[in-house]
Amino acid sequence: MVSRLDARQLLELVLDSGSFVSWDEPIDPPVEAPASYAGELARARAGAGVDEAVLTGEGRVRGRRVALLVCEYGFLAGSIGVAAAERLVRAVERATAERLPLLAAAASGGTRMQEGTVAFVQMVKISAAIARHKAEGLPYLVYLRHPTMGGVFASWGSLGHVTVAEPGALVGFLGPRVYEALHGGIFPEGVQTAENLYARGLLDAVVPVQETPEIIDRALAVLCADRTGLPRLTPPADEPVAEVPAWESIRRTRRPERPGVRRLLRGAASDVLPLHGTDQGETEATLLFALVRFGDVPCVLLGQDRRGQTADRPLGPAALRVARRGMGLAAELGLPLVTIVDTPGAALSPEAEERGLAGEIARCLADMVSLRTATLTLLLGQGAGGAALALLPADRVVAAQHAWLSPLPPEGASAIVHRSIDRAAEMAADQRVRAVDLYRDRIVDRIVAEHPDAADEPDAFCARVGEVIRYELTELLHSDLDALLHERLTRWRTIGHI
Repeated sequence: MVSRLDARQLLELVLDSGSFVSWDEPIDPPVEAPASYAGELARARAGAGVDEAVLTGEGRVRGRRVALLVCEYGFLAGSIGVAAAERLVRAVERATAERLPLLAAAASGGTRMQEGTVAFVQMVKISAAIARHKAEGLPYLVYLRHPTMGGVFASWGSLGHVTVAEPGALVGFLGPRVYEALHGGIFPEGVQTAENLYARGLLDAVVPVQETPEIIDRALAVLCADRTGLPRLTPPADEPVAEVPAWESIRRTRRPERPGVRRLLRGAASDVLPLHGTDQGETEATLLFALVRFGDVPCVLLGQDRRGQTADRPLGPAALRVARRGMGLAAELGLPLVTIVDTPGAALSPEAEERGLAGEIARCLADMVSLRTATLTLLLGQGAGGAALALLPADRVVAAQHAWLSPLPPEGASAIVHRSIDRAAEMAADQRVRAVDLYRDRIVDRIVAEHPDAADEPDAFCARVGEVIRYELTELLHSDLDALLHERLTRWRTIGHI
């Protein structure tokens, strides 16, 4: 059941008590509007108790100062005309100037039809203002309420770094009534619901309004975390690691009990806010995408999830498109990126080919190696093929002792070279896939010991890995970004030659 809160009731639920301060000033409607429109505006003001379809201002969420854009649906269905758009843009520009995170709560029928095309093109300047805000590395969070339609959803409602929606909310571009009038049929039920958009990877979560302060607080704890004044940490001890045969390490990484990315985050992270999907209509359970803090150090995390990868649901191209969304988010907000490699390999299927798997691997490689933010990769377990390589080329690469990296699973390499899978162990040794070999070949910078197998000591192992990640990220954040990028390009340019 959707809520029917007006804008002020919403603010009372979301903000700290008494913290809202309005930024709104009267803005005249366009003089070209029909004479009857003045009467509609007067009735709307009287009925809704506000002077326009949007309220803007600032407040506090759990003590943190934020800027706000809030629709009032009771004012002409929350529609956006010239005056409302100008109010929105002024508020966004002020939030940018004052370097405030920006929260938007949309509920609108879309463009104000009474003002025609001049209202329609206001979408451009609103989107431009949001883009400038984001270009300054400032967070933009969106809450889509019931209903959010048309030009609002197709502009400032779809530009959030994090986007969540109200349960049961109608959210879409084309209004069902317009569809029926134009096409003579009923728009399919259930398509434009928050729950369906979440299932399609277009939303990060569906949460009731009462839970939004928690989501905002958790998101901003990462997005607004200090990343310039972090104290240097004592380097973790480099433990000697035993020389274990490659095939034995591979066998250990395939144990079902071996900790994966979710176990690692439970044991090593202080904050985790999962995000969801590509925001372009796809999602996959094979990759975990989250805002995370290791201690006080914030990051965007992309982790191949061993639990989500199954024989009938291997890692596919959509997972890499989710990863590219995460890479873009990290670069835009200036957050370090952490990637976790743990995959038996990408999907090998006609569907994966037709959906562009190879192209997504290529684009991930290009994005990773040129990303303008600090990057860290953890080889946690299996590292087979292009799906592993796609998340590899970081500033620093850390490997668990038994982690490995190979062009194919060793059985596949054996089948190519020897026309049989029976020589997989020999191929693994010959291809130098082990963490110790990767370290000698300058592909890996640090190895985290296992005592003797992470599956037998998951809590202690995850704590050690978390300590290393926190240290490495802190060191990266103390580095000059241009120097990091130069060193990254040089590193991956020269591997195998020096």
